[in-house]
Amino acid sequence: MSISFNCEKCKKRVKAPDEAGGKYGNCPACGHRLFIPSVRAENEPELVLQPIDETAETKISAAMRETYSLTMNILHETDLPDDGKTGADGPAPTRDIIRWIILYLRQVADGDLDGAQKSEDKLTLHAKQAKEVLRKMAAAERPEPELSDIAPNVLLALMKNLDSKL
Repeated sequence: MSISFNCEKCKKRVKAPDEAGGKYGNCPACGHRLFIPSVRAENEPELVLQPIDETAETKISAAMRETYSLTMNILHETDLPDDGKTGADGPAPTRDIIRWIILYLRQVADGDLDGAQKSEDKLTLHAKQAKEVLRKMAAAERPEPELSDIAPNVLLALMKNLDSKL
């Protein structure tokens, strides 16, 4: 007896000996490398397949792209992390200001008020820059990904509160 199935690429009928089941081979018509299915036992139930939920796939794919992008940004950073001691001697890089603002907003939303105070202290050293960045963040259509789980009205109120403190 032999195993009969169709090639995935050219759709031609292919026959293989029973011993080849579960292994890989090449289609004799087009040369495509294909998997040879195993012979199904008589008492083995038929495998029922379900369609893929494409909306879930899209969300996972978008999350993976976002994670990859953030990872690449972190890996390509050349500046040393700021220890919070800079201030009057020059402006901080904008990405540090953004990071401190996000950290502050996240800490306040999570109830970490001591941590939020430390982040606010860093931002106070660069108040003018922080206010500019904060206003741009508030005007953006979408919040930063780290803040997307906070209700928009709450996030806007937290931003306004920080702006008034600076």
